[in-house]
Amino acid sequence: MLDRYAATMAKLYFHYSTMNAGKSTLLLQASHNYRESGMQTYLLTARLDDRAGGHRIASRIGIGAEAETFDAADDMFARLCDRLAQGPVACVFVDEAQFLTKAQVWQLARAVDDLKVPVMCYGLRVDFRGELFPGSAALLAWADEMREVRTICHCGKKATMVVRKRPDGRALTDGAQVVIGGNETYQSLCRRHWREAVGD
Repeated sequence: MLDRYAATMAKLYFHYSTMNAGKSTLLLQASHNYRESGMQTYLLTARLDDRAGGHRIASRIGIGAEAETFDAADDMFARLCDRLAQGPVACVFVDEAQFLTKAQVWQLARAVDDLKVPVMCYGLRVDFRGELFPGSAALLAWADEMREVRTICHCGKKATMVVRKRPDGRALTDGAQVVIGGNETYQSLCRRHWREAVGD
C-alpha cells in the first residue's frame, strides 16, 4: 500500500525565480520537514557554485545543510540509483537546478517515473540577458508541477528578471551566461526596470 501511494506521489517539481527570492531557504525548510518526520532526503547542488563552501547548500538567512554536488558529466539517474541502493529516500532536492543539462533533467524525470521518488528542483528561470538556462528550459518543458518563488523589484512590483552589474553598478548586456556571484554581482528587477537598466 505504501509503495502504491509513493508511486502516485512521485513528481518532478520545478521551483523557479530570480536571484534572492529564498529558493535555498525553501529547499532547506522542506528537507528539514521530511527529516523531522523521520524520513531521509538526498540533497544535491551544482559543483561550480561553491559560495557556501564545497558540498553545502546555504541560505542568505544563515541556515545550511551538507549536500552532494553534480556537474555536467554526471548521470543523475545513476546517482539516484546509487543513493537509493544505500537506503530509502523520501525526496530528492536539487539546488541551482538551472545548471543541469537537458539530458540530466530527463534523467531526473526518469528517476521520478521508474524509481518512484519525488524530485524537487530549485533554480533560476532566466539569465541576465533574459534568456532561459538550458536546465530551466527543460524543467519548464518536463516538470509535473512548477511553482514560482516570488521576490520584488526595488519599485515594489514582482521581479521576474535579473541584471548582472559591472563594478560601477551599471548593467552588463553581454558575456558568459554563467558567472557565479551574489548581491554584489546581480540584482532582481521587474521587466520595466530591467529594460531601463539594459537600455532597451
